[in-house]
Amino acid sequence: MSNYTLELKNLTKIFGRRLVFKDINYKFETGKVYGIAGSNGSGKSTLSKLIIGISSPTSGKVLHKFNNSTLDADYYHNHVGFVSPYLVLYDEFSAEENIDYFSKIRGVQKDSSRISSLFEEFNLTDRKTDLLKGYSSGMKQRMKFIFALQHDPELLIFDEPTSNLDSKGKEAVYNTVNRLKNNKLIIIASNEDADLKLCDNIINVEEYKS
Repeated sequence: MSNYTLELKNLTKIFGRRLVFKDINYKFETGKVYGIAGSNGSGKSTLSKLIIGISSPTSGKVLHKFNNSTLDADYYHNHVGFVSPYLVLYDEFSAEENIDYFSKIRGVQKDSSRISSLFEEFNLTDRKTDLLKGYSSGMKQRMKFIFALQHDPELLIFDEPTSNLDSKGKEAVYNTVNRLKNNKLIIIASNEDADLKLCDNIINVEEYKS
């Protein structure tokens, strides 16, 4: 099992005059599933973006450590798998072509057997050569999980992971979380009770508003 830790130190985010959250101090460790809870618009997605480095805090720090070495933000993408409603894949590419393209961007060698297994896990094997513009919203959501897991990252952040999914799609996601939870650091940002039931510990952003 890899040793990946994530630490938030006095993390604060303000948009204009609106305080999103203030002084979050929290430590996340491999081998557990953590939840980020809160009502719609409370800051769950904002916190997810700060954690992966695609947004900057107003103050405070986010520290990623892999095997006790602090990572530079420029290299987070090598260690993080991310699923979110605002993650966009390319409709004009097939599912396989999307995977090939992002493998090249990351500079990682494509693991064909691993990717084939992921397509099977998310029930997309028969559609992997189809263009994404022909996918339903639920199929695109499942495709995002394949994208997030293709490079076998140590940290997984799933923002609204079951959005647009039917019961079989949700089951695939929950099975994946349970399969990986002992060897990964997993964070789920959601206000769905079924999603949060997967979590060992939950941080509620509503508690950091003042």
